Amino acid sequence: MPPVTPDLIPPREDPADLPSTPDGTGAQQDPALLRRLLRAKDHMDAASHEAWPVKRLARVSGVSDAHFARSFRQAFGIPPHRYLLTRRIEQATTLLRDTDLPITEIAYATGWESLGTFGRTFRDVTGKSPSTLRIDARREAQQLGSVPACFLKAAQRPDLATAVSEKRRRLAEGTNRPSTKEM
Repeated sequence: MPPVTPDLIPPREDPADLPSTPDGTGAQQDPALLRRLLRAKDHMDAASHEAWPVKRLARVSGVSDAHFARSFRQAFGIPPHRYLLTRRIEQATTLLRDTDLPITEIAYATGWESLGTFGRTFRDVTGKSPSTLRIDARREAQQLGSVPACFLKAAQRPDLATAVSEKRRRLAEGTNRPSTKEM
């Protein structure tokens, strides 16, 4: 057997070369935990109109409440509540654009318990009221008729990199920074 020389020893992985998580820690999550987190995310996707408190999501994932919330944010880059909010706004936007359902029915169908909360949150996230978005979407639909729906949906996805409460605070202080979302 030849002697081991430094050039035959494989280099150690530099922690900077490892893929980092959205929070920038570089910590790796257990694949089994990631599968359980995806299970909870799939449940939210399938029934986003239902209430999904952290306790229920943690039960679906088989982990403690605090561990679920921390792990979900680390894995997906946003907290579970904000992810659910994104899904609800996406679905409401689709219903506003593609159906003639009254806004009240859309609000309740997408999981909101109050029309006022729906309208305020929708405006905070999208920058438009539900009725204004419906009018604008229908006007744009005539121009974008040949663009595949999946591209339109991706381009119109709400930007929730910043919490809604933080957006409200910035607006109140007059320091609202422009969105960093790229299209």
